[in-house]
Amino acid sequence: MDKPSRLLLKLSDRLFSDTHEREAFIQSLLQPQGFNPCILWCQKRPEEMPFALEPVLEWQPASVDRLSLGQKPGQHSLHETGAFYCLDFSSVFAISVLAAIPTAIDLVMDVCASPGGKSIFSWVALQPQLLISNEVIGKRSGALISNLKRCQVTPAIVLRLDAKILAQEIPKTAPLVLVDAPCSGQSLIAKGGKNPGCFHPVNVNNNANRQKRILANSAQLVAPEGYLIYMTCTYAIEENEQVIDWFLERFPQFQAVKVGPLSAYQSHLTEQPCYRMFPQGGLGAGAFTTLLQNTEPGQKQVINPDFFEQSRAIFL
Repeated sequence: MDKPSRLLLKLSDRLFSDTHEREAFIQSLLQPQGFNPCILWCQKRPEEMPFALEPVLEWQPASVDRLSLGQKPGQHSLHETGAFYCLDFSSVFAISVLAAIPTAIDLVMDVCASPGGKSIFSWVALQPQLLISNEVIGKRSGALISNLKRCQVTPAIVLRLDAKILAQEIPKTAPLVLVDAPCSGQSLIAKGGKNPGCFHPVNVNNNANRQKRILANSAQLVAPEGYLIYMTCTYAIEENEQVIDWFLERFPQFQAVKVGPLSAYQSHLTEQPCYRMFPQGGLGAGAFTTLLQNTEPGQKQVINPDFFEQSRAIFL
């Protein structure tokens, strides 16, 4: 991208009132600089660290290392054996809100799971009795299964169902539901990738409508007093803060939860505790995240084992 498009300029004007911040954001997309590779340890760290590391940030999860530029962890033998999973630091930021959950979690449901990074992170961090990773797009489920197997994530179940079916068949069953929602993927530009049309309002609005549908169905999966995490890797307000505003208006039993360690990343575009990482900060390409709690009292429902058999689930 040689110069900012009209749509990018319009987006940057909406995101930032400060001229310098606005210009820094645009430059981070016009001239991507690359970000430090990041790994999530799925097994015990070796006594002798095979990579050069960057300083640990205050909110950085204990199982995560941010590597120096130029490191290629995906080519290391430890990666092949499933000792760690490679992921963008923005993804770590997004899922790190689960550290604010005060109770033990026995079941995690990841509704939009492929390629598996958020599922694996939650498994490492929470050690649930069961992880259910769902991916409705068939051609994406192969990568999910491969990564879960390589990282030896067990017990886990992989499903390929629409969120609406999940809501109908297993409501109020999961103490934690993850929604890493399909989005316009604008942060791909900050990584040096190509994503034609990602700033176009038709694309953004179509994604926002899909996100609302998925989030509304996912909310019905959350057990009483359970938690729901909504995440994207895009910048558009329509896909982030406005989705949360829409959701909280229609599902008043949910409330957004403050995540103290991420207070410096509080979105200035809402009074709700929503958190953003922007590429000009130099840590990651960009992410939006919110932790929501279902305040409705009651008992968690139990999943009928026949559901998995009828759904042609894959057991790991």
